[in-house]
Amino acid sequence: MNERISRLRKESFETKPSISIERALLTTEFYRENAGKYSVPVMRALNFKNLCERKAIYIGPDELIVGERGPGPKVVSTFPELNCHSGEDLRILNARPMTNYRVEEEDIATFEREVVPYWKGRTVRDKIFSAMSKEWTNLYEAGTYTEFMEQRAPGHTALDGAIYKTGLLDMKEKIQSVRSRLDWLNDPHATEKDEELKAMVIACDASIIFANRHADLAEQMAKSESDPARKAELLKIADVCRHVPAHAPRDFHEAIQTYWFTHLGTITELNGWDAMSPGHFDIHLAPFYEQGVADGTLDRERAKELLSCWRPALSELHAGPAKSRRDGGGERDLQRLHPD
Repeated sequence: MNERISRLRKESFETKPSISIERALLTTEFYRENAGKYSVPVMRALNFKNLCERKAIYIGPDELIVGERGPGPKVVSTFPELNCHSGEDLRILNARPMTNYRVEEEDIATFEREVVPYWKGRTVRDKIFSAMSKEWTNLYEAGTYTEFMEQRAPGHTALDGAIYKTGLLDMKEKIQSVRSRLDWLNDPHATEKDEELKAMVIACDASIIFANRHADLAEQMAKSESDPARKAELLKIADVCRHVPAHAPRDFHEAIQTYWFTHLGTITELNGWDAMSPGHFDIHLAPFYEQGVADGTLDRERAKELLSCWRPALSELHAGPAKSRRDGGGERDLQRLHPD
């Protein structure tokens, strides 16, 4: 474990989990102004774009793989459109002795004033529970089953290798091609399909905007960076974020960043929590690793460092306060990728 990874690991152990109300405020503002103007898929896509354009972004002093779920490490968002917390919920999270999540009282007051009133009766949870029978509700309240669309989005995903071969600009062209071939005369579902495809295009644009904002921040940080080595790293980060996910990754570094932006996109749009998996990450990365070693642009230690910078970001997303993401696990990942 080199010094960079040791510092990241230390930061993770010492950083206390906290809750940011930023996403809830941005989403509430967007829905308040736009509800009813668009179809459901387009509305969700436009809100995602709104978040990608406006949410706070962060690049830590030792990071090589960039992007956070919230405005900083171990800061989590809330998703009021799924299940809107009450002020009491947030105070409990702030005060409980185990798995504590810090929330500022000022933020709780803002949340109660700006977020809670709008979402009353509008959340996914509210709509589902209002449609259930009294018998079902009694069983639920008795604890027979839990976690029924209470705090996360439906669906579990294990990615294949498509994102490492096709950039989002290419994906947009494919989507537009499908839209152009819709059978408006004979397909009764053509309108619904078109709205879904339109939302996909918006989501592609949103993810590219999010990456470009990280490139802008990295370039801005490089201008004031006095350490030549870190300045070069920041400029490399900017170059990576300009290229992916708009285009297919060209090397090992870009392949990892491609996956990470993809993961962040899905859990920013709606809370899938632990339902997003990279799949066979070692198999997907192997061609980039082998290419880099063959052409001399990558060696084992550099690959291990990049993996160790990424693994913290992934594991911290669904680790409780007693667990750490930054465990320096790049060597274990690399063993699976290339045993020798």
